[in-house]
Amino acid sequence: MSTLHFIPLLPFIVAVLIPFLYKKFRHIHTGWFLLPVPLIIFIFMLQYLPFSGDPFQEVSYTFDWVPSLDIAYTVYVDGLSLLFTLLISGIGTLVVLYSIYYIANKKDEPLNNFYVYLMMFMGAMLGVVLSDNLIVLYVFWELTSLSSALLIGYWFHKERSRYGAQKSMMITVAGGFAMLAGFTLLYLMAGTFSIRGIIDVADQIAASPYFIPAMLLILAGAFTKSAQFPFHIWLPDAMEAPTPVSAYLHSATMVKAGIYLVARLTPVFGGQAEWFWIITSFGLFTLLWGSVSAVRQKDLKGILAFSTVSQLGLIMSLLGMGSAAFHYGLDDGQSLYTVAILAAVFHLFNHATFKGSLFMVVGIIDHETGTRDIRKLGGLMAIMPVTFTISLIGIASMAGLPPFNGFLSKELFFEGVLNATAVDIFSGQFLMAIFPVVAWIASVFTFVYSANMLFQTFTGKHKPDELPKHAHEAPVGMLISPAVLAAMVIFFGLFPNLLAYTIIEPAMQAIIPGLTAPGEQFYINIYHWHGINTELLMTLGVVFIGIAIFLNMRKLEQTAFYAGERDPLNWFYDNGLTGLISGAQKVDGVQMTGKLRHYFMYMFVFLILVIGYALITTGSIAIDFSETAGISPYLFLIVAATTLATVAIPFVSKRIPAIVLLGIVGFLVALLFVVLRAPDLALTQLLVETVMVVLLLLAFYHLPELKSESFKPVFKVTNLLISIGVGTVVTLVALSAHAFSTENPISPISDYFVENAYALAGGQNIVNVILVDFRGLDTLLEVLVLGIVGLAVVVLIKYKASGRDEV
Repeated sequence: MSTLHFIPLLPFIVAVLIPFLYKKFRHIHTGWFLLPVPLIIFIFMLQYLPFSGDPFQEVSYTFDWVPSLDIAYTVYVDGLSLLFTLLISGIGTLVVLYSIYYIANKKDEPLNNFYVYLMMFMGAMLGVVLSDNLIVLYVFWELTSLSSALLIGYWFHKERSRYGAQKSMMITVAGGFAMLAGFTLLYLMAGTFSIRGIIDVADQIAASPYFIPAMLLILAGAFTKSAQFPFHIWLPDAMEAPTPVSAYLHSATMVKAGIYLVARLTPVFGGQAEWFWIITSFGLFTLLWGSVSAVRQKDLKGILAFSTVSQLGLIMSLLGMGSAAFHYGLDDGQSLYTVAILAAVFHLFNHATFKGSLFMVVGIIDHETGTRDIRKLGGLMAIMPVTFTISLIGIASMAGLPPFNGFLSKELFFEGVLNATAVDIFSGQFLMAIFPVVAWIASVFTFVYSANMLFQTFTGKHKPDELPKHAHEAPVGMLISPAVLAAMVIFFGLFPNLLAYTIIEPAMQAIIPGLTAPGEQFYINIYHWHGINTELLMTLGVVFIGIAIFLNMRKLEQTAFYAGERDPLNWFYDNGLTGLISGAQKVDGVQMTGKLRHYFMYMFVFLILVIGYALITTGSIAIDFSETAGISPYLFLIVAATTLATVAIPFVSKRIPAIVLLGIVGFLVALLFVVLRAPDLALTQLLVETVMVVLLLLAFYHLPELKSESFKPVFKVTNLLISIGVGTVVTLVALSAHAFSTENPISPISDYFVENAYALAGGQNIVNVILVDFRGLDTLLEVLVLGIVGLAVVVLIKYKASGRDEV
């Protein structure tokens, strides 16, 4: 394995050590031990940046995991994975530093749990963006859902935290299962799980009938993870997590996993009308829905949550619009997709910087005032000047104002949606004409909630009586991380082209293979002033209309629209979950009666229906006694004795005689194997039966006697019919397997073991080979069960010998 293989694994390895560090060094905040981990990863990954101006060099290393299933742990670094890796590790470093001061009370907080979950998430996200194999990617993908739910529910004593964790887990994991089905269909079409291999046969995939189902299933996973409408409802409730979690997971990393997946698979599905319309439409609607919903929020984290939903929709829509150029090729659609994809990549980076800083600022406000309710806040500008300055930078960038980086990517966004209306693609020109309108309206509401967040928090009259804590400026340690991100907002707003050929162009090359000829660079020049054009006029309109709406917020606050803070789609989730639980309880009430005979009845009916249906529909019923061996008198005697012992067991009232009779049945079966010339089976049966009888005798001898229950046996026709049905089906299966021929498709499974026992396992004793090799794991688990039973018996005897009546 290469060093790069250990980049996603390093946080998991460190996570194993955290409980020991936490216990050994209780006087030191655990975060200090973990701070070097993301920092080392960040520094290590910097070596792949093309600082010298040379073309980006892709790197790949493969470690075979399950070669027979085409599953390999292949790490792959290109421009897209490098961008995400730097965001995950860079912002991860700042989040760990911020957490040290945010969760400063080491005695009252289970810091070991927090940092274990955080390291798990970091490793899982690194695995998602560095994996070239879809199955490995899926494993890491689900680990992000698990660790995210654990982080959201970190304060598990709060009902809302548990609710948010459950909600995020259910929605994202459901989408993950759908995505796995889509990956399976991709494998059927491409014959490989390698993402690069799939991209190489994209034309073949587009012609497959599985193309649309695979696309829809994969988009279900991407949309649930990246909080696209209508799956976005989990994100606002995830704000119950500690603020470092919100800053890391829900602004910079996890919620962008779906963005990453769409960008990664755009070369596979791009150029198809379905991909273009679904991603663009859902993205734009999510952008609008999130921005409108954010205006109604009174909680600062609630505003940022819906703002994140909106911004994720913006990036998703850009990827959708940019994919249209694959339909035409480089020359015809260059203007469209280069601007849209450029804007998507640039805004992905910008959003991580300004939104990460804003989440940390909100955590500071909550930490130092005791509340996030903007109705109780106000006048904090003079009390918390540093926090105000950082907030002003982040909010101005979020609103799309110059000279910050958010303004530049927002202008590119406007240019992208305007370009989409000018190109004749996939019909639907009327709908494309709506794109700029939706984008502009959403931007207006973005300006409104940004202004609302800034002015209601930091200006106006200070209300100390309504604050749970005395407001004061945060300690320097808590201000470092958001200040660094705010500085990046300014720096890359003033010098955006520093990212052009180190970050943006390599990422665009990964999303659009063949963007440039080998050895060439794609020209990128991002600047503030483009003259008087439509994009600038749209921005001016956003500012003026946004100011007008903000100045009339008093009137807006009196409307039913403003009062409806909770997203109405939560009604469907809550009632759907309630209905699912009540429905399951009803089914459980019918099925789980507590009576063993009912359980057997359900299983036997299922067996009759499924196997009987298969026998009839496949025409597999065949009876042939021509090659049947004769039955010796010994067999009749053994079968008769076995039948008598079996029938006698239910009529024995004492446990010890019942166990003895059960053992007799087992020993008679072993004798049957001897007569049928299977001494190895007989020996195995004797050993197992002896151990089981001894264990049962030891256990039941020391248990108290059970009270006998008297009941009147009742004859039921249903039970008789089920019994006859089971016997008939099993008999038909056995006879049909014995009568195998070219006309009968049922082949005895023994043929496979006869043919492969020596070739695959190197053993001449077929039974031993089956137990040790073909069913090796099953046999191992059976041994484990016997070991557990043996330990339980020893414990029972020990407690009995000690004179204790209760165990």
